[in-house]
Amino acid sequence: MSDSATSRIPAEALLPGAPARDANPQIARLATQFISSNRATLQAIGAEMTQEYDGNRVDLVMRSGNQIGAVPLASPTTTRMDFGLVIKPRFEWAGLGLMLSEMGWRITPSPLAMPLLPRSERQIPAWVLSSMVLARVQALLDQLSRRFEVIDEVRSAPRGAVDWTSYATRYAVRGQFLQVPCRFPDLRDDRELRGAIRFVLGKQMRALEGQRPHGAFVIRLIDLCGELLERVRDAAPCIPSPREFESWMRGSLKSETYRAGIQAMSWTVEDRGLAGLSDLQGLPWVMPMEQFFEAWSETVLAIVARRIGGSVLAGRLRQTVRPLVWEPPYLGSQKSLIPDLVLERGDATLIIDAKYKEHWEEMQERPWAQLEAELRERHRADLLQVLAYANLAVTPRIIVCLAYPCSKRTWQSPRDRHRLFHRATLQAGDRQVTLLLTAFPMGQDAASIGETLAAEVVRD
Repeated sequence: MSDSATSRIPAEALLPGAPARDANPQIARLATQFISSNRATLQAIGAEMTQEYDGNRVDLVMRSGNQIGAVPLASPTTTRMDFGLVIKPRFEWAGLGLMLSEMGWRITPSPLAMPLLPRSERQIPAWVLSSMVLARVQALLDQLSRRFEVIDEVRSAPRGAVDWTSYATRYAVRGQFLQVPCRFPDLRDDRELRGAIRFVLGKQMRALEGQRPHGAFVIRLIDLCGELLERVRDAAPCIPSPREFESWMRGSLKSETYRAGIQAMSWTVEDRGLAGLSDLQGLPWVMPMEQFFEAWSETVLAIVARRIGGSVLAGRLRQTVRPLVWEPPYLGSQKSLIPDLVLERGDATLIIDAKYKEHWEEMQERPWAQLEAELRERHRADLLQVLAYANLAVTPRIIVCLAYPCSKRTWQSPRDRHRLFHRATLQAGDRQVTLLLTAFPMGQDAASIGETLAAEVVRD
């Protein structure tokens, strides 16, 4: 199903065999059990399920939120993960792999700690998972645990316990007085773990080499994988066993970064992919569409910056935070303003607030007066928010832009009629504030969107 949607499924599908003449009571019991056993799983992907009876049949009513992904669902009769839920964006898009490649790793799906999904015909490129694996392994290497090991080594100066018998009979008698056999504790990186990391990185490198046609993003992943391999070049590659994975995951002092890295390594060793690969059981995953659309808007703004100059600041990286100072502090509510995106260029500032809502589609289909009161009120709140961000800029010219998603068709039609931007201006003392309403379709390449926005920004 799509995000932010409602889907009705006949609960009769839960019956293990052919339904009886009056099977509704049994179907209702199975539906209740199905909803109860999968409630936590559905919450993880922002969905909820209820059952409804219209007098003839029992339906499962599924309502999704603003997250996409895939999760397994347990059968009420077998308790196995016989079902799966896949949520896709409600707006037309170019596909997860293509968009992540064009966006340059600004956001990636988050795997969920759940059982595997049943097989699916949906295609998701393997490098999507590779990007997450390499990021986790890199973080693991950055804080790799170290431990004391007892080392036997011949040194030029004594350290720890000296094996005097060996020194006298093997080295001193030959005049090798600076060859001192010693045994001492040394703090060294975990050799077995580093060997497993090298095996995982080697397997990822071989997989990525076959995906070069997917574009420049895969090339960057190959470069990153090569850099990580260089860091474990001194370790001998070894295939970790399930017992070793268990031992690495045990212990209350293990950090989340450490556990995430070990988990990513296990995906590679067990040949797992994200749910959607046709030849592998899939890993459950989730991705908030608000964050995805904000990252897509950042990609568009980066193209604008290359066209007209300027530097881009992103709210997701906490680069646009402006604190609110309350007096006294304990009586305050919201602590800061965080615009999604800011482009600073000479004497002008462009501020973008990306909203993953259907307002642009609605406003293209019906005039403002015919829109529902609730939708108009939500849009007014969006306008007030983006206008509040205008107070954060200090340049003489300020442009605030409210960007919504839309389909490719809805974007191309007003573009061809030069109606892609709704513009308003207001004067604030010596400063001029320009308000733009527009849309960034996810089914269109970012370069085209960025070029049209850049032309609008420099229009004046």
